[in-house]
Amino acid sequence: MKLLILTQYFPPEVGAPQNRLFELAVRLVKQNVEVTVLTAMPNYPQMEIYEAYKTKSYCYEELQGLKIHRSAIFVSKSKSIINRLKNYFSFVLSSIRTSSKLESNYDFLMCESPPLFLGYSAMYLARKKKARLIFNVSDLWPESAEKLGVVTNKHLLKVAYNLEAKLYKKSILVTCQTQGICNNINERFPKVKTYWLPNGVDLDYYNPGTIAKGAWRAKSNFKQTDIIFLYAGIIGIAQGLEIILRVAENFRLYTNVKFVLLGSGPEKQRLHELKNELKLDNVLFLDTVSKTEMPSILKDTDAAIIPLKKLELFKGAIPSKIFENLAMEVPIILGVDGEAKSLFIEEGKCGLYFEPENVNELTKCIEFVINNTNAAKQLGVNGRSYVNLNFNRTLIAEKLLKTLNQL
Repeated sequence: MKLLILTQYFPPEVGAPQNRLFELAVRLVKQNVEVTVLTAMPNYPQMEIYEAYKTKSYCYEELQGLKIHRSAIFVSKSKSIINRLKNYFSFVLSSIRTSSKLESNYDFLMCESPPLFLGYSAMYLARKKKARLIFNVSDLWPESAEKLGVVTNKHLLKVAYNLEAKLYKKSILVTCQTQGICNNINERFPKVKTYWLPNGVDLDYYNPGTIAKGAWRAKSNFKQTDIIFLYAGIIGIAQGLEIILRVAENFRLYTNVKFVLLGSGPEKQRLHELKNELKLDNVLFLDTVSKTEMPSILKDTDAAIIPLKKLELFKGAIPSKIFENLAMEVPIILGVDGEAKSLFIEEGKCGLYFEPENVNELTKCIEFVINNTNAAKQLGVNGRSYVNLNFNRTLIAEKLLKTLNQL
């Protein structure tokens, strides 16, 4: 079987789609699938082309059995909608131009969305390479962009919704990161065949038994007695991270309680300014780190805070950061209702739940972890067992391949 993966995001970039697609691809290679990746020059999340790629408009690489073609992309640190569209469409065009460097035919083409507009390139490449299209939806775009107020232009939204519908109908399979996304698409497009392709975790890589405790704390000037609550990921609008700062106000007198926000994103500067305004010495902002550093950081974390804004749309969301935390036996404090709550709180008993954007409920969760150390640790132990049974990346790849062979 020959599979072409089309994605704007891929390692050496760090992030949820990058890790998810890479881990899936290398496992498919181990099952004798010939995998080619067509992606952009790495630039995320700094929105600056990585140094090793700055002078290139195209390059070819091989990594762990993957054939990787990279093409040009426009990047800008500006957050304007015009520059975002330039970013998306520059890769749409360059990926089409680069198609001449790919092999003749593929059995399947899997396109990662968002960005939704990459679907234009996917449809062209599927025709040209005689491949059956698989559209992989990790976020319901443009619905989420509209409800978050990121996109308000009615004409642009109409174009996007029409493209979304066209892509679903042209796909032999629409793979969805959550069951909620599958249900949403099935309700609107009953004839579209969907498949739940969840995120997962490499239990060997994120293994608390192989990581020394205390190394990251010492390196980062934390005390071994500090109680660390970590948010690690994109610092964006959807996450509603202001709640962490508001809760931190309630723990000013707890000198050993620290709230760490690790990552980059459009909300980071505003939140940093809010921290200074509120004079929160117990809140620390750290820059994005490489994947290799994360196991050590999670080993020294007491609990992970995973919030999203209170929107009906997010009841079908499963933030990818859940999996790595639970694999490292870090209990989660989850501010996401719906599917994630059902799986990881009610069924897996992997952490605590607070109503999204509810400061009082998150405060109570923090107090529980502080005052019930052993109980909190047990939630983390439950978490590793749960993701091992249900979200093991190797099993996920095997099930997908079986499904593709039946199409």
